[in-house]
Amino acid sequence: MFGSARGIMSWLADCARVVAAGNAPVSWSSPLGLPIMQPYHKLSLTNIQTATQSFAVVAQDSPDSCQWLKARQRSAFPPNFIHSIDSTHMMMTASACSQAGITFAGVHDSFWTHAGHVPAMNKLLRDKFVELHTREPDLLQDLLGQLQAQHPGLEFPPIPARGELSVASVRNSRYFFS
Repeated sequence: MFGSARGIMSWLADCARVVAAGNAPVSWSSPLGLPIMQPYHKLSLTNIQTATQSFAVVAQDSPDSCQWLKARQRSAFPPNFIHSIDSTHMMMTASACSQAGITFAGVHDSFWTHAGHVPAMNKLLRDKFVELHTREPDLLQDLLGQLQAQHPGLEFPPIPARGELSVASVRNSRYFFS
């Protein structure tokens, strides 16, 4: 069960490994165009001693001069990428609710509205999920294209095969989202 999801998580980690091996951060744009860059790098600390105290100051290195933490780039990328997709879904749903005159509130993956609007929000929630996950190019093709454009000399692994789930079936799922 969930073999395709594990394959995608491994693929995301492998892509991050390729990028990080070149001492670069993993960065991408969400489907809404929000630029994202993982900030995991070694900090440059300077200790300052005065007559009354001692403290450390973190130097702000430019992305080009940072020593990026390869293991952290790799381990953080799969969940961070999925969070960026989840937040895209939330923003698409919030926008659709606003256009429909439905009050919307949300935190991470919890969405709320007035009780009388729940059925309408549930329909919009499912419709926006299907829209997001059936777009062309699909989310993984889009990500791979971004990584290849940012790192033209690097070789990325092929995208894993898709599973059998029909994304459109969420429209009829009783427990799709709560």
